[in-house]
Amino acid sequence: MSAPPLLITGAAGWLGRRLVAALRGEVPEAPAWSSAAPPALRCLLERREDAAALPEDRTLDLRHGDLRQPAALRAFCEKAGGAVLFHLAAVIHPRRSSREFEHVNVRGTAALLEAAEDAGVRRVVVMSSTSPVGTNPDPTHRFDETAPYRPYVGYGRSKMKVEQLAAAAAARGRLETVVVRAPWFYGPMQPARQSEWFRMIQRGDAPIVGGGDNVRSMAYLDNLCQGLILAAQHPAAAGQTYWVADRRPYSMNEIVDTVERLLRDEFDIPVTGRRLRLPGLAAKLAYATDWTLQRLGLYHQKIHVLSEMNKNIACRIDKAERELGYAPTVDLEEGMRRSLRWCVEHGVPLR
Repeated sequence: MSAPPLLITGAAGWLGRRLVAALRGEVPEAPAWSSAAPPALRCLLERREDAAALPEDRTLDLRHGDLRQPAALRAFCEKAGGAVLFHLAAVIHPRRSSREFEHVNVRGTAALLEAAEDAGVRRVVVMSSTSPVGTNPDPTHRFDETAPYRPYVGYGRSKMKVEQLAAAAAARGRLETVVVRAPWFYGPMQPARQSEWFRMIQRGDAPIVGGGDNVRSMAYLDNLCQGLILAAQHPAAAGQTYWVADRRPYSMNEIVDTVERLLRDEFDIPVTGRRLRLPGLAAKLAYATDWTLQRLGLYHQKIHVLSEMNKNIACRIDKAERELGYAPTVDLEEGMRRSLRWCVEHGVPLR
């Protein structure tokens, strides 16, 4: 009897494409899947044109559907008894309304978990975020898995509910669930917003809010894929939550300085050396505006991102290291180097 497929929602996204590559054995930093033969991958794509983002390979079973379509989710999970499902799909920055957080992230996850239970899926690895626990009280504080919920506006509330849905599914006893919390991630194949941020650093108008000493945990994509695969395979991970990130947090100054230095010294791209320095009040005003807009059902990506720019959002990865054997091997400098190299090789402008 053939092994059950591995199921992946959000497979055409930034992280999804890298996880597909990792599961195909194409990412050295990620562990190989434990089966003797490469696993069959069943990928859920929101739009038919998303197939172009994935390799042309007959071993990929591409299904089309939306988290808001329960029938499509049932079809995606059919005949997948004993399978592992990686649930990566989510709305992070809504195109239209902040209500998409509830409609897609929460209701969609509930429908997916129900479909997975009914189909006999064995384990679901649920991609979560820093946002359910909010922000650290100071630069020295680090979140661990016992941190209480203090969700950061709409996305944070939706991801808190997603985690609670996963816990409820596990409690019903028909499905194993593992929650992986990841911070700001980075790496090759980045979306346009990340490439624009590189260009902002090159031009000198990347914002530094406050002194820039606030710290952020980050996760290089290949480190994150390692954590996801370990969470999917380790028997003791069932019912657990894990932070997965680079080995240490970085200050905002260090992050911007690193990208600038690489642009100048390794890619021969001139940089201005300037920063768009804003007072901490700018983030406070952005937060108030973001909160108000989301209460009205609206969303503005740049305002939301600005509201976070002076926040400390940092975690510890001790539990993943201890229980899963997680060992991140790529740090900020090497990860940004690879990201910039990918831009150069694929004709993405950096100035």
